[in-house]
Amino acid sequence: MPPHLEEQIIEITLPNQVGYERIAMASAATFAKMLGLAPERIEDLKTIVAEASINAMQHGNKDRPDARVSVSMMLKSNSIHVAVADQGKGFSTFLPDPNIERIVNELDPPVGFGTFLIRQLADQVDIEKTADGTNIVRMTIKL
Repeated sequence: MPPHLEEQIIEITLPNQVGYERIAMASAATFAKMLGLAPERIEDLKTIVAEASINAMQHGNKDRPDARVSVSMMLKSNSIHVAVADQGKGFSTFLPDPNIERIVNELDPPVGFGTFLIRQLADQVDIEKTADGTNIVRMTIKL
């Protein structure tokens, strides 16, 4: 792992439109490759970045076209730390795990599936409520 990457922060600000999360995914994948993360864990990282970004756009920012989503990544203590912040009111807790069988059988809407994926794929997930009422989802992937 290149030592010059330790604690260097990568920041991306995205328009609040689904599709732009792909830019954050590609950046996360490139960063993870530079660090030597295993290919399957790179896919996990890309998924958590995408899901958190889409949730910020749709649920935190309520699809407001004037809002932005901020994604930051940093290597610290042999882990990739990712933070995704919105400009809305966010949410204070994760929804309970969805019933996958009911979703697959179209008995329930796919609500909460993104946060479920994030919790399954990341090594650690936390929500931070900021003073202005927004939330930051913090996720960690160990190298």
